[in-house]
Amino acid sequence: MTETILIVGTASHSGKSTIVAGLCRLAVRRGESVAPFKAQNMSNNARAVADEEGGWGEIGVSQYVQAKAAQVTPSTDMNPVLLKPRGDGESQLVIHGQAVGNYRAGDYYDSHWGRALEAVKDSYKRMGEQFDLLIGEGAGSIAEINLQDRDLANIEFARMADARIVIVVDIERGGAFASLYGTIELLPTDVRRRVVGAVINKFRGDRRLLQSGIDEIEELTDVPVLGVVPYADIMLPSEDSVSLPGIGEEAVWGREDGVSEKESVVIAVPRLPRISNFTDLEPLSREPGVRVKFCPLDTNLEFADAVIIPGTKNTVDDLRALRKSGFDDVLANFGGYVVGICGGYQMLGERILNAGIESAEENIVEIDGIGLLPVQTVFSRSKHVEAVTKKLSGTGPLCGISGDVSGYEIHMGETDTSRAFSHPLGRDSAANERVLGTYLHGLFENKIAREGFVQNLFELTGKENPAVDQEFPSPYEAVADLLEDNLDLSTVFP
Repeated sequence: MTETILIVGTASHSGKSTIVAGLCRLAVRRGESVAPFKAQNMSNNARAVADEEGGWGEIGVSQYVQAKAAQVTPSTDMNPVLLKPRGDGESQLVIHGQAVGNYRAGDYYDSHWGRALEAVKDSYKRMGEQFDLLIGEGAGSIAEINLQDRDLANIEFARMADARIVIVVDIERGGAFASLYGTIELLPTDVRRRVVGAVINKFRGDRRLLQSGIDEIEELTDVPVLGVVPYADIMLPSEDSVSLPGIGEEAVWGREDGVSEKESVVIAVPRLPRISNFTDLEPLSREPGVRVKFCPLDTNLEFADAVIIPGTKNTVDDLRALRKSGFDDVLANFGGYVVGICGGYQMLGERILNAGIESAEENIVEIDGIGLLPVQTVFSRSKHVEAVTKKLSGTGPLCGISGDVSGYEIHMGETDTSRAFSHPLGRDSAANERVLGTYLHGLFENKIAREGFVQNLFELTGKENPAVDQEFPSPYEAVADLLEDNLDLSTVFP
């Protein structure tokens, strides 16, 4: 039987995804046949990957990243059940990569959880036939006692896979020992017996100050602490919006690169209520002298040199939120570059038809867009999911850039671009001298697009681009080294 290690957390955002990625790469170093697995995920950051029938489906971004760390081809079997929140307590249910409907939590558990369970069993069986070791990732907290009879990602999967469990606790949030103790005590007896260790994650400070607490928690729980992982920016994509500011708050992403705020360029990103695939912005934030600023919808944009409207799980209702805040008028008078990706692209057009399909108010027939591009989108119930390579012939924000770029498309609706000035990324894109709209997620993961856009932005502002041609170390190797240096791995890899 396939050996399974399950990495669970005391809470969301404890660092489970990063730990799994690091363990996958460490297993590769050991010569293991290894792959990641997450039975049920809830995230609006998704990737298009191959499904078991030879088509395309979507999985959470973390399983895509973990597959890369394991040096295997990502597939929908690595995340057989994906829930994509779309607002008002409702999520789109994706099984084996395909969207099957939108449901409230109660409806999902009452009528569709059994189908999800069977999908997990099928995927786990197929994965077990391909790999000797699966490193699973739980979801949220494993100690949600109100859900333990239907906790597919944690309790149910641990039993199904006869998994050895490692608990991760985020010490940066405070209360780490209490969280760890409470989590272990609240586990069902049979699941508690599966716990082989705990990891204290995201620590800043003197490791020696923790030792007395570690000794006591080990005595209280009879669970060994495998190590303390220091806080580190590994540059892996974020899984969910817990890493983002609240809707009315601000946050700035950027490397500590020695470039002053005055010398930097600032990319404003409206903090959409139903934001998705915001990982599209992370590569830009790694560029020297670039700051990505997530802003409330009522921001004035006076500080910004460019605006990027990211993807959204609900284009229509987020467009209405932008309009209610006055952001559309502010954007119309903005003089810098504007880029819309996926849902953001749809918003930049003149109108959206069949709008009720993408809204909590299903009776909406048509809604006006922001009007910066002469395109219109028509929604239907079908969903387009595909990994793609495009021929980039840059205009507007990508002026002067050419070459092949790769990424993925996950969207509902088709956009008519026949009246567009140019199509820099194929017929389903549109651009003019300062505005670009595209369905291509992952555009800025491509070096030519990222560096070209940044250079154009510096030229537009009259500032000097401080970028130097440098290669960053592999994040997969970096996280593997981090774990190897700070954990006792003999329990994980006996």
